[in-house]
Amino acid sequence: MKSDMTDKEEVRPTLRILHLYPDLMNIYGDRGNVIALVRRCQWRNIPVLVNELNLGDEVDLSSYDLFFIGGGQDREQTLVCEDLRQRGEELRRAVEQGAALLSVCGGYQLLGREFVTWKGEVLPGIALFDMRTEGGEKRFIGNVAVRSRLDGVSGTLVGFENHSGRTWLGPGAKPLGKVIWGYGNNGEDGTEGCVYKAALGTYLHGSLLPKNPHLADWLILHGLCHRYKVEGLDPLDDELEWKAHEAALKRTQAEGSLGARITTFLRG
Repeated sequence: MKSDMTDKEEVRPTLRILHLYPDLMNIYGDRGNVIALVRRCQWRNIPVLVNELNLGDEVDLSSYDLFFIGGGQDREQTLVCEDLRQRGEELRRAVEQGAALLSVCGGYQLLGREFVTWKGEVLPGIALFDMRTEGGEKRFIGNVAVRSRLDGVSGTLVGFENHSGRTWLGPGAKPLGKVIWGYGNNGEDGTEGCVYKAALGTYLHGSLLPKNPHLADWLILHGLCHRYKVEGLDPLDDELEWKAHEAALKRTQAEGSLGARITTFLRG
């Protein structure tokens, strides 16, 4: 890792991660994303600190560089909603000042303007992302592949989605990527996820980061740059991670091809 710190007493860049509501928002292996971030920092000898925020905890969000919130069912989202709203201004301020953030599925939905459950209950979001979500009766389930572009660099992302929410991006929102196979935000417009500054929202479970090492490093670098002047990260031997990525991509492609053939057959 290259840093241009020139003070007499060198300040060693440390990544401070806050895991939001891990006891309630943690399905389909979402906790693995935090584990991946920690491991990739440790392999580079980057000091990393992880703390958890649960309902009612008093935490200074400005002390952290990278935030993570996973997915949960409607019940868990309802429990988290009010507590998160009370922290909304502070979390938005942290992102505006350069902190990184990853939100998955249910956590992603609560960072929009509102989430209307399939029962009609309205859960106000914190409006970090310009989007709204409506619950539906049909669930979008399966492996998914996305063509993304972050900081001008194109790549693919792979994961697993299982959601009934349909998320619609507003004019001020930018999608994380375009769906290659799968459903994405709503199953209609081909978008997946949302990006604002160094904050990402997505429906990709799986865990997402172990088989998308480029995305993990994007978050780590932006998190470090929140507090330090860091030029880049030392490379890692990601042969196994990329093999997992390619295997997931091929599996998703095969499922997509099979689905298309079945649809063609049924339509005669």
